[in-house]
Amino acid sequence: MGYLLLAAAIAAEVAGTTAMKYSDGFSRLWPSLLTALGYVVSFALLAQTLKTVSVGTAYAIWSGVGTAAIATIGILFLGEGMTGAKAAGIALIIVGVVVLNLGGAH
Repeated sequence: MGYLLLAAAIAAEVAGTTAMKYSDGFSRLWPSLLTALGYVVSFALLAQTLKTVSVGTAYAIWSGVGTAAIATIGILFLGEGMTGAKAAGIALIIVGVVVLNLGGAH
């Protein structure tokens, strides 16, 4: 159940960050409200996750997968370029999360 809550927390954080892109520096009401809602929901779900998943593992997965997802959204939908460094960074995030989980950090 903890990892399901964590996945929902990541989805909320990614939605909030994506909405932030459209908030125009928090000058547009609806994207700004969606940003705030996304982060409130994300933190609430992350807090629930911490009841069953260790804080180091949960935070590494939450921040790492969220970062990789936002970078991918930027590339696929927001016209951001893909560079070798960006691809390597995303790959390193994924490898780091996998190693943390295989290392018994939970």
